[in-house]
Amino acid sequence: MPASHLTADALQATRMQMEVVAQNLANAQTTRDVDGMPYQRRQVVFESYLPKGAEAGSQARSVRVSKIDVDETPGERVYLPGHPHADENGMVSLPNVKTSMEMVDLINVSRAYEANLSVVRTSRQMAIQAMQI
Repeated sequence: MPASHLTADALQATRMQMEVVAQNLANAQTTRDVDGMPYQRRQVVFESYLPKGAEAGSQARSVRVSKIDVDETPGERVYLPGHPHADENGMVSLPNVKTSMEMVDLINVSRAYEANLSVVRTSRQMAIQAMQI
């Protein structure tokens, strides 16, 4: 199994994680989702697997997104009596998204994506140099 296939899987998984973090950030103030409840943070769950074509017992494991979990932790409730989604007591339920934590996740995911791109570039350069020998 070529390293480029494993790296492509990692790039795809980190891209999906970036999209989920971006979705969380975009909905950090969404007090009503399609289900009428405050938006709930999503989180990517990864799994390692033996890629198709790899030999049994091989150490060549790859990564993929196994599922996207919804964090059901309740968000903060704040007093905003004029808000259109306030209850009879003036309380509004906010999403459970913490913007600062999502930004940290986005930085970490971006660095992982860049590291995988670096592996692709280095592999390509090595292949070109090998053909010149």
